[in-house]
Amino acid sequence: MNDLDRIDYKILNLLQTNSNLTTKELANKVNLSTTPVFERVKRLEKNGYIKKFVAVLDAEKLDKGLTVFCNITLKQHTREIGHKFVKDIIAIKEVTECYNVSGDYDFLLKVMVKDMKHYQDFVLNHLGEIKNIGSAHSTFVMGEIKNTYSVPI
Repeated sequence: MNDLDRIDYKILNLLQTNSNLTTKELANKVNLSTTPVFERVKRLEKNGYIKKFVAVLDAEKLDKGLTVFCNITLKQHTREIGHKFVKDIIAIKEVTECYNVSGDYDFLLKVMVKDMKHYQDFVLNHLGEIKNIGSAHSTFVMGEIKNTYSVPI
């Protein structure tokens, strides 16, 4: 983090709010010409501060309006079982995020499906196929209060 200056931070903040900003628009907002801003953005990408640029889609409009957080506990904890679980989860498109967590559970999944019927199908036909899941506890999102992709910097 020591190799970033205040302009780099400003560029990062602007881009994580709107990645569609052109180099010219960014340059105007940070009071630099386009060439140094372009070079800074490329450096931030090269050094891994910017992972990628994506479009944020509307899940409701795409018929994936039910978000479920699913806590998973594994029956056994070995390297092979853990790696196999991760490989299996990565292959399931309905799982949009997966975290290895501490506490009462081993993994936290964010699952996006059309509705409760489709979640039931997901549990039976996708999670049910994964070996060594000891338990799965689901929490259903009733309403989204805050959702940001921004990293607080």
